[in-house]
Amino acid sequence: MNMKFFTIFSIIFYALCIAVFIFFFLFLSQMNREIRLIVRGDDMGFCHSVNLGCIQSYQDGIMTAVEVMVPSPYFLEAAEMLNNNPGLDVGIHLTLNSEWEKIKWGPVTNAPSLVDENGYFFQMVWPDEAYPPEKALGTSAWQLNEIEKELRAQIETALQHIPHCTHITPHMGFHTISPRVSGLVLKLAKEYNVDANIRMIPLRSLDLFGYALSAEERTAAAVHVLEKIWKGTWECYDHPGLDTPEMRNVWHIGDEDVAFSRDAVTKAFTSDKVKEIIKRRNIKLIGYKDLKIWN
Repeated sequence: MNMKFFTIFSIIFYALCIAVFIFFFLFLSQMNREIRLIVRGDDMGFCHSVNLGCIQSYQDGIMTAVEVMVPSPYFLEAAEMLNNNPGLDVGIHLTLNSEWEKIKWGPVTNAPSLVDENGYFFQMVWPDEAYPPEKALGTSAWQLNEIEKELRAQIETALQHIPHCTHITPHMGFHTISPRVSGLVLKLAKEYNVDANIRMIPLRSLDLFGYALSAEERTAAAVHVLEKIWKGTWECYDHPGLDTPEMRNVWHIGDEDVAFSRDAVTKAFTSDKVKEIIKRRNIKLIGYKDLKIWN
């Protein structure tokens, strides 16, 4: 009796495995029969002008996904905007540094190993010529337990205010400070079901703008790139914003023209020329949520 039950169970198990494999194969085959493109905007929440630029890039343009920063000053405004635009795919942009000179933020938990002498996050993830080791998270005496507590709090706060978040991304690549931190990010993504199965999908990285600077140059570069991409699933990202007095006060050494640059991104994302090439080539705009095979 037990042997018969085991045999039936084995047959059912292997049949289910085969069915899952076939489903996944067909899923990938369908994706490769068309051009699919994720257009992502980063850093929503850090100022009002960025929030406006992100929403404009979605409502009037081609942006399909946005990354929101929980510890930043305009997170609650961003959350309200995102709840009013539920079609925009939302990622939690986990944040452990505060890069700008004039706008600052710190942890949402008590995390003394993650802050500078003023109580803000360290300015950079890694030091460079402008910012010495004492300004960087990666060369500080960070504690993994404090990082985990902080990242959990950011995820839970994001899901409390924006329940439809689908994925997480690390701001400025902070996960590179240690394999333990990158492993933690992966663990939390699975635990909170905010990974969108991204690692299982063969995504191709796309640079829409290259070295283009102005809105006109970025638009022309994007049209050129989109004219040449082939079938498959692509992702690109940049940083929308608006050229306002608020944005002109945002800078750090090495990135001084923030208002000009982010305004140009918004204008390129909303350009009629860019939208026309996407329509003509039947490029399907998707979000990371469309990569989910199961919940």
